[in-house]
Amino acid sequence: MKKVQNIVIGFGKGGKTLAKFLAQRGEEVLVVEKSQQMYGGTCINIACLPSKRLVTEAARGTDFATAIKGKIEMVAQLRNKNYHMLADEETVTVLDGTAHFTGNHTIAVETATGTEEYEGGRIFTNTGATPNIPAIPGLKDSQALLTSTTAMELPELPARLVIIGAGYIGLEFAAMFASFGAQVTVLDHHATFLPREDDDVAAMVKENLAKLGVEIKMGVAIKKVTDEAGQAVVRYEEQGNEQGVSADKILVAAGRHPVTENLGLENTDIQLTDQGAIKVDPHLHTTVPNVWAIGDVKGGPQFTYISLDDFRIIKDELFGDGTRQTTNRGVVPTSVFIEPPLSQVGLTEKQAQAAGKDYQLFKLPVAAIPKAKVLKDQRGMLKMLVDPATKEIIGATIYAPESHEIINMVALAMRAKLPYTMLRDQIYTHPTISEGFNDLLKKPVK
Repeated sequence: MKKVQNIVIGFGKGGKTLAKFLAQRGEEVLVVEKSQQMYGGTCINIACLPSKRLVTEAARGTDFATAIKGKIEMVAQLRNKNYHMLADEETVTVLDGTAHFTGNHTIAVETATGTEEYEGGRIFTNTGATPNIPAIPGLKDSQALLTSTTAMELPELPARLVIIGAGYIGLEFAAMFASFGAQVTVLDHHATFLPREDDDVAAMVKENLAKLGVEIKMGVAIKKVTDEAGQAVVRYEEQGNEQGVSADKILVAAGRHPVTENLGLENTDIQLTDQGAIKVDPHLHTTVPNVWAIGDVKGGPQFTYISLDDFRIIKDELFGDGTRQTTNRGVVPTSVFIEPPLSQVGLTEKQAQAAGKDYQLFKLPVAAIPKAKVLKDQRGMLKMLVDPATKEIIGATIYAPESHEIINMVALAMRAKLPYTMLRDQIYTHPTISEGFNDLLKKPVK
């Protein structure tokens, strides 16, 4: 058994960044990755970047086959770059194989040539998450089944697509495939569309998706998937009536769960949460000393930028003052890449009301912003909540073109505890969506 100073299981964002940092300090690092198609992690290979590339291509009117070809080329370039980012480091070894724990600080790696065993001074588990497949009769075995991964590998556009799940991932794919020209039906068992968003925002999103041709059915119970005359049929119950919708493909967008299966955790003292994630403390320590969990496998928000911040927490502990923790990350902005994109940070109005918070509400239709006319997209609205006592921003929802860019400005103002008047009185370039803050914040509506 070979002893290694650092072992990173999984080539994801947090793990690869940590491996690079440790190598630049002269430390020995073994990075184990089970798939050569996943060098660089989920984001660049099967999630954020390829999906946003396709969203962009759809909005530009690119045909589906050309868009997929361009996506494949982009991902291959990124994957190669990420591999060499680590493999070219003198103290890093990238090992192709499947790792599982054999003890608290030991792993076995199944490779193409056999099994190799290692003992790690530090071990960082970075195995990510994988799509949930609901236990719907006939779904798992259907040849029409797609996940968010395989949906971006299709050689041709499905004429009819059924998406199970009206969450953020499901809606991104619904908008994208509809823009490419597919007939899209979204089925979801929840009664309320986008329940975490304010009702006025959710209604605008649903209306705009409908105009794009996306049919959304909420409060349905999916009973089974059958194969009828060469077509997949999704049978569901709506208001007591059983119905069916035919599909060339069925995309499951029902969330993702941490990858802990076959990791050999039963051979360790590493504990899992009730949700099946690796249990960690605010410094990302597992229940075994010198073993950490990074990114999606530890549960919580499944964003690549959270995984990157996990790296910062570990870096700060090992080589800084240890003050960074998961509990003091501050506000984390999010974006859903529909058209226009929906971005949010802090509290929504609905959440503020539920928490009994006093707030001032500012609202502005996107149509009031000159840049929206330039972009020929005047859909959406800007909402901001302000604490009347401190004048600090407590939340913002921006459903507007380029919202994924300007939401970061709001998040920065919130982290810095700046009064909202800083955004109100800022001199912005023109024409931009961000200059909408000048008008948005003139006078509260509540």
